[in-house]
Amino acid sequence: MTTPRFKRVLLKLSGEVLMGDGGLSIDPDVIARVAAEIADVRAQGYELCIVVGGGNIFRGISGAARGMDRATGDYMGMLATVMNALAVQNALEQIGVQTRVQSAIPMASVCEPFIRRRAERHLEKGRIVIFAAGVGSPFFTTDSGAALRAAEMKCDALFKGTSVDGVYDADPKKVATATRYPTVSYDRVLSDNLKVMDASAVALCRDNNIPIVVFNIRERGNLARVLAGDGTSTVVQAAQEK
Repeated sequence: MTTPRFKRVLLKLSGEVLMGDGGLSIDPDVIARVAAEIADVRAQGYELCIVVGGGNIFRGISGAARGMDRATGDYMGMLATVMNALAVQNALEQIGVQTRVQSAIPMASVCEPFIRRRAERHLEKGRIVIFAAGVGSPFFTTDSGAALRAAEMKCDALFKGTSVDGVYDADPKKVATATRYPTVSYDRVLSDNLKVMDASAVALCRDNNIPIVVFNIRERGNLARVLAGDGTSTVVQAAQEK
């Protein structure tokens, strides 16, 4: 058996991934499909952490744009990520996968507080750990939360599951001639503002040498293919020396 390139990975899911075509904020059928794919990957021996965004329920920055206090909006967004994390946990445990939800905002009646060593122990026992509530402070996105947790948990890579199959030089939904990068450097992403993740998240991954793999999570079976080195994706990593 070939040794996998990555052993421990953090999977960042946008909140919009959990939405279905019927207009539901959290679609049970969609979550069940995603959970099944995550379970398949876990069965292959990968250690998995998950961070889920909250954009399917509420975005703090959108609330701020409409006159809401930004800090208040961001805290509401953090609570939305807890709801999504519990939904993903429920879907995984319904198919027999042990999980733990850890929140950066303590809420003992709902989930565990984030404790790095406890999270490490859960991973060692084969559990999937879902991190919620971002970094626990306003003005930071869940992308920054994902990068931070990936660094703290010493993950080999951060996999960002979105609705596009990689990083393009323009928005592929608006520009028909947009070109996908198979690989791109952290510095290029930042200098060209390529919108992979927010700048602080990209910089944190760069400083800790954590590759960011951007792929389409909506395509069935794509998570396992990309982890195996197949499938379509873009890898954001340090510039290769010539």
